[in-house]
Amino acid sequence: MTTVAARAEAGAGPDGERLRHFLDGEHRWIRERVREVLSRPDFAPVSGVTREEHRERVLQWMRALAEEGGTKLGFPEEYGGMGTVGGSIAAFETLGHADLSLLVKCGVQFGLFGGAVLHLGNAQHHERYLPGVMSAELPGCFAMTETGHGSNVQALGTTATYEPETGEFVVNTPHEESRKDYIGNAALHGRMAAVFAQLEVGGESHGVHCLLVPLRDEDGNVLPGIRIEDCGEKLGLEGVDNGRIWFDHVRVPREALLDRYASVDEQGRYSSPIENPNRRFFTTIGTLIQGRISVGGAAISATKSALTIAIRYALERRQFGPPDSDEEVLLLDYRVHQRRLLPQLAKTYALHFAQEQLVAQLHQAFTEPDYPERERRMLEALAAGVKATATWHATETIQTCREACGGAGYLAENRFAAMKADTDVFTTFEGDNTVLLQLVAKGLLTDYKERFADLSQLEMVRFVGAQVWDTVVERSLARQLAGALADAVPSRDEDRPIEDPAYLMDLFRWREEHILGGVARRLKRGIDSGADSFTVFNECQDHVLAAARAHVDRLILDAFREGIDRCDDPALTELLESLFHLYALSNVEADRGWFFEHGRMNGPRSKAITRRVNDLCGDLRAHAELLVDAFGIPDAVLRAPIGVKHPE
Repeated sequence: MTTVAARAEAGAGPDGERLRHFLDGEHRWIRERVREVLSRPDFAPVSGVTREEHRERVLQWMRALAEEGGTKLGFPEEYGGMGTVGGSIAAFETLGHADLSLLVKCGVQFGLFGGAVLHLGNAQHHERYLPGVMSAELPGCFAMTETGHGSNVQALGTTATYEPETGEFVVNTPHEESRKDYIGNAALHGRMAAVFAQLEVGGESHGVHCLLVPLRDEDGNVLPGIRIEDCGEKLGLEGVDNGRIWFDHVRVPREALLDRYASVDEQGRYSSPIENPNRRFFTTIGTLIQGRISVGGAAISATKSALTIAIRYALERRQFGPPDSDEEVLLLDYRVHQRRLLPQLAKTYALHFAQEQLVAQLHQAFTEPDYPERERRMLEALAAGVKATATWHATETIQTCREACGGAGYLAENRFAAMKADTDVFTTFEGDNTVLLQLVAKGLLTDYKERFADLSQLEMVRFVGAQVWDTVVERSLARQLAGALADAVPSRDEDRPIEDPAYLMDLFRWREEHILGGVARRLKRGIDSGADSFTVFNECQDHVLAAARAHVDRLILDAFREGIDRCDDPALTELLESLFHLYALSNVEADRGWFFEHGRMNGPRSKAITRRVNDLCGDLRAHAELLVDAFGIPDAVLRAPIGVKHPE
């Protein structure tokens, strides 16, 4: 029996309340307050109601949250807010344990619409609109996505043309593909939209900018020149009123332009503090990073809910048993069941710490005026990578948990049906995950190019030497696998303990650097051969995405390690170390084919890793209930009969 399991059996294991306190972090009081509100009977998830009734219930919930004051967390104090960006994301993440239509409705209102006003507008916009945003008295929309353009925001078709003689912008949908599509809050409740459009001034296009365009009057009537349709029934999130919007030469005053990064004076002269159009566009879009970070956090919360239900069920449900006994065995005592759930639990903990680090960096970026531009770019790439990883992990884990609960998991009352349906879109909104990983990879390649250019002659020799060494090892392995002494030839790592954190972190970094170096050389060869850059990049996309995944995996591992290092409770540290090892080793195990191909693993070591993953699953089984209890999801919020916390 391993040390942590032995301590648990002896009654000297970690304390669940302290672990919960540690996970809740600096915003624990906010999380607790949101849990209290969501535990109220009137916040119970809806079932058996019409779509219209669901939408009305979600609207009332959002207004109730506004009355509680929690919707003010992320806005500046001078406009009635509370000035805590990290606190606002903590509150949003906690909403991820309840009805996810409420979470998305709040995300649109306070994160996207409110965020556009806050980050793209000036003081006049803030004074005029933010109080109504925070109180939910001014329901708003974030009108970016179009039928013909989703991820490619720079190519949006909606136009906003300035007329100096009237001092107005004319907002127009020139063709069907330019209609705004899938816009939250649009179908029923939105009275104003932050509309992203191609700005045209004096016959010249200045690229995508954002304007505030009224949609409805105070009585809810759609205004002239506006056409709105309901998107109709969706796979999930039926409590969110998604709609399509067309603009027929709608006039708005010059002041409607959110002009933090560009302005138009009365004479129709365009100016911007950022001269380069591409840089101006990406600066504008980059300020909306909070939405992407929030979606990743919400996905992690939904994953925690699913794991809590499945693990508690596995600690109650019995199945089969030894042939000579009438006693059946708990599901979680079976190794295969541990293998299904516990590596997913370990990855969820890893993502928790990555998200915590991301939120801290976002708060710093928003509160420090001189936050370095390079750090901001790295933050945007990290947000993209964690969002993609967390949302894909949610999709996979919720399905695994549903299957692990058998027929009970198929019942709507146990919430997997809603979680599966409602989180599915997380992989594509706030950025399609595959596109986001390409964004991560492009940032890596840019940084790689700069770093390569900065290498001194000695460093260049060392760098090239390392690449040559990798190639030699790979060729040696190829000869091995062709028939020479396959397992007899030692690898470079055979003397390093597989649970040494330094070894694991080195392995993750090496994989990242190796894949990145390979794709950089491949791209360079393609360009040098005379092919156009788009074709070269397109042909290397699989390699590019592999580099991004390896980079994000390494960042998550580093964040997990740093989170553990902050823990001052030895028993908790030991438990978190076991989760760290399980996350790292199960990741390596899943990718061992790549490590074989590239000379960093042989047969005996691969088998040793599998044995250790099994041992860690058995070890952590004793703490499984504590580990999900530490997520702090009240039964009144979880609301799944098979996931109820049973008294001792």
